[in-house]
Amino acid sequence: MTQEKKGKVYLVGAGPGDPGLLTVKALHLIQEADVLVYDALVSENIIRNAPSSVELIFVGKRGGEVSVSQKEIEAILIEKTHQGKTVVRLKGGDPFIFGRGAEEALFLTHQGIDWEVVPGVSSAVAVPAYAGIPLTHRDFTSSVGFLTGHENSREEESQIPWSKISTGLGTLVFLMGVSQLQHIVHELIRNGRPTSTPCAMVMWGTLPRQKTVVGNLSDVVGKVKEAGLEAPSIFIVGEVVRLREKLNWFEKGPLFGKRILVTRSREQASTLVNTLEKLGADPIEFPVLQVVPPENWAPIDQAIFHLAKFNWIVFTSVNAVNIFLERLKLHLKDIRDLKGIKIAAMGDVTREALEKYSISVDLTPREFVSEALLESFKELGNLKSQNFLLPRAEGARILLSEGLKKEGAWVTDIILYKTVYPPIHEGSSFLHEIFNSKMDWVTFTSSSTVKNFVESLGNHFESLKNHFKVASIGPITSATARGLGLKVDIEAKVHTIEGLVEALVEYENPEIKYQKSK
Repeated sequence: MTQEKKGKVYLVGAGPGDPGLLTVKALHLIQEADVLVYDALVSENIIRNAPSSVELIFVGKRGGEVSVSQKEIEAILIEKTHQGKTVVRLKGGDPFIFGRGAEEALFLTHQGIDWEVVPGVSSAVAVPAYAGIPLTHRDFTSSVGFLTGHENSREEESQIPWSKISTGLGTLVFLMGVSQLQHIVHELIRNGRPTSTPCAMVMWGTLPRQKTVVGNLSDVVGKVKEAGLEAPSIFIVGEVVRLREKLNWFEKGPLFGKRILVTRSREQASTLVNTLEKLGADPIEFPVLQVVPPENWAPIDQAIFHLAKFNWIVFTSVNAVNIFLERLKLHLKDIRDLKGIKIAAMGDVTREALEKYSISVDLTPREFVSEALLESFKELGNLKSQNFLLPRAEGARILLSEGLKKEGAWVTDIILYKTVYPPIHEGSSFLHEIFNSKMDWVTFTSSSTVKNFVESLGNHFESLKNHFKVASIGPITSATARGLGLKVDIEAKVHTIEGLVEALVEYENPEIKYQKSK
């Protein structure tokens, strides 16, 4: 008789917010989960690591909605484990630090359900570090205490021993303390902490939207209220706060806090997103492009079967490189079949994509537009009777193809793929952010991204188009944007992703010179 698979729960800490602080073990469990039960403060970038087959169950609280009760969460854990599933219960920070992880572990124990805990990087230590505040320092203090800020001032007896901790510990860290800040400050002062004690409130710590307010116990309540800080926030009290002036590293990125919409396809967005994150920006992925196969593969297959007749193959995008070589492989061919054929690439990124396949590039234009590539071919001399293969996207410009034909070349112009746009729904958080002017920039890396972005917005376009600035990768993209009614605020001098980032940095920080990230 086959034994039923036994379910198991992993109580996993997702860290304080920055996806880079997720532990390796947590990542592996998320990638192998059958069910992911997660809270509101767990980053979407972490959730994306789960397999496509995973069942996602959100149990947090958002936008004033009623949160899922603890009993309901426990019922979910029982139901899914009884189905023999591996359940990852994902919590912000560390599950055993003010996260009800211990309560859930005890419940699972009483129910006879197998479980493990995977500690996470706690916001109690990570957020102060990202704010440039070390919790201990030999010249300031060797003691630190972690406390919940969810104390209710109306309770007759507090669980926090205020008379002992107010002056008995050097550094105090209050988690979830913004709503009770006035009560916390009152109790600290009443129990002997000097009003001159430096303190700081940090909202959305470890994320690009991090905001820090520094003061002392006599004025911090007013400063926090004036700055509009709200949950999630952490309150730090102690002399170590003075070190922030010299140790504030995270908030000094040249694009820190800037919300930048990345409109590339999801497969291509990672390079731009990663670069922006390193510079302190808050990149939002909105893939307006989805690459889909052509309706008919026959033309490209015919070209692959007769590769020997071509003198040149011209690649104008990374998509064209990857799809062409995948198709080559499908027909049991490889780069050896390209022997004797010269290769041209439109731009450094396309050239680098070819070089990853160990394909040498014979020609890259000085400027990464069709006009410059055509001129580069003309400079080579007589093009008559030269045979060119141009695998490209549907709807791409035909200037290169027509120009080569005028020079007497034979051109096989083939649709290798097309791009479509995924429509956005009315309740999209992306729409909400633009409506409320919370999006600083929208980046466009091709004419297709502009067209699909405008189509994606549909009827909202006219009312939203002035709520953000536009960054364009080059003149053709800029012309498309202007033609569709957008104002282009900056255009990359070098028409690459790095050039686009450089333009953003120099616009936001005219006094500094951008240095390419490594």
